[in-house]
Parts: sequence; C-alpha cells; structure tokens
Amino acid sequence: MSSDTYRSYTPSERRQRARALFGGARQALADAPTSRHEKRIDRIDAAAEERGAREQAAMRRQLENGRNAVAEAKTALRTADRAGRDVAKKALRAAEDSSRRTERAARKLGL
Repeated sequence: MSSDTYRSYTPSERRQRARALFGGARQALADAPTSRHEKRIDRIDAAAEERGAREQAAMRRQLENGRNAVAEAKTALRTADRAGRDVAKKALRAAEDSSRRTERAARKLGL
C-alpha cells in the first residue's frame, strides 16, 4: 500500500490500529514475533483503503453533478425571458454555491 493512497478509518479502526501498533512495538522490543499485529494492521488498512476509494469515487461523481448543475443553470439564465431571469439567477447562485462547497470538500479529500 502506497502512502499517497487515501484511507478512511472509522473511530473504532483507529483505536484498534493504535492498539495493534502498540502491541507490535512491545513485542518487537521483546524480540518476539509480531506477525499477528502486522496482519491485523494490514486488514484494517485494506478496509480503510477500500472505503477511501469508494468515498473518492462518490466525491468525483458529486463534483461532476455539481459542475453539470452550474452549466444547466447558466444555460437556463441565458435562455430565460425577462420574467424568469431573477429566478434563473437565484438558481445559478445556488448551483454555484453548492458546487463551491463540493469542490472545497474534494480538496480536503485530496482530489
């Protein structure tokens, strides 16, 4: 597993991983075999990596949907008559705000 891979740990997994790291360090200091702890850490990391991949895929879909919504709102604004222009502007602002929030969350996620 590479270090640039996004992993999403649950609070329980964080605790379990910390205990396994601590147990592995104790056994390493005692020159005892640590494979049990390493296997547990690998299982936790694999589950977190799979969850992280699903979250990134969902975020990519959300980003694409947000960008499409902005494009549709811009098109609606350009084609709106005078009476519907204010409504179209509000819809565009709402779509841009939503897209901005999604992009901010995606940057935090590393996309």
